[in-house]
Parts: sequence; C-alpha cells; structure tokens
Amino acid sequence: MRKHEQNHAYIDGANLHKGTESLGWVMDYARFRIWLYEKYSVTKAYLFIGLIPKHADLYAKLQAAGFILVFKEVVFDEHGRAKGNCDADLVLRAARDVFEDDMRRAILVSSDGDYAPLIRFWIEKAVPCMILSPSPMKKYSWLLRKTNVPIVSLNEIKAQFRVG
Repeated sequence: MRKHEQNHAYIDGANLHKGTESLGWVMDYARFRIWLYEKYSVTKAYLFIGLIPKHADLYAKLQAAGFILVFKEVVFDEHGRAKGNCDADLVLRAARDVFEDDMRRAILVSSDGDYAPLIRFWIEKAVPCMILSPSPMKKYSWLLRKTNVPIVSLNEIKAQFRVG
C-alpha cells in the first residue's frame, strides 16, 4: 500500500485483546498503531471497545497512541463479566466510510466470521481490503478465509508490537 493514502483500520478491540491473550502475549498498542501507519499507511484506526469507567487511563493511552475509540455500552452478566458486542458498530462505521469518506483501502483486525459480509461488501464496492487476524491460521474463521482476501496472522509477526 502506498504512503499517504486514506487507509482505514477497523479493529474489534475485544477480539484483538482476547486473541493475543489466548496465545500468551500482550499487545503494545502504541507500537501497533505506528506499525499500522508505517506498513499499511493507516490514517484512521478505529478501535471498537466496551466502555468501562475504571479503564479510563487505558482509553487515554489508546487515544494518545492515535486510535479513534468507538465505545460500546457494556452490560454485565450475572457473574459480573462485561458483555459488549461491537460488531454492528464496526460494520456500520465501515459502511459509512465507504459512502461518506475518502477511504482508499480497508483493513479489518479480527478473526470473527461475523465480519465476512463486511468483507464481501468492500469487495462489491471495489474497496481493496485485507484482514489482520489476532488468531493463528488454524483458528480464523472459515467464513473469512472464503472471502479470498489477504489474511495476515498477527501472531506470526508479534515481535514487532508485543510487550516485552
């Protein structure tokens, strides 16, 4: 991808966090944001994340690193676990950007097959796109693989943005 393009990344925050955590490593989000810009010329990196007030310091650090945070209201289940599904918000933002913004290329950061219709939409609208998966190849959704867009496993290049 050429530099200085209007390339956008749409990041499912929970999927990224849980994916890397399940593999035993922690993402350095500031380094990841720089890498997105340097490698893919990402000018807007939307990070879809549940809003939990006790994490205000984290949100400030993510914004300082250059992410555009899109918050989802969180509800808690009977065991006190936070639940906030950002899928619909991510898809809506991505679709709006196709019609309203000067987006040239799109990058999805997720392994979730629920985003396959979004990938097909980008293809239909002739938006070059790719997927950065927080899961290893064996674990990303078959629905994403069926789209035939490039998929890069973040686990295979984690040294570039892993903490420690």
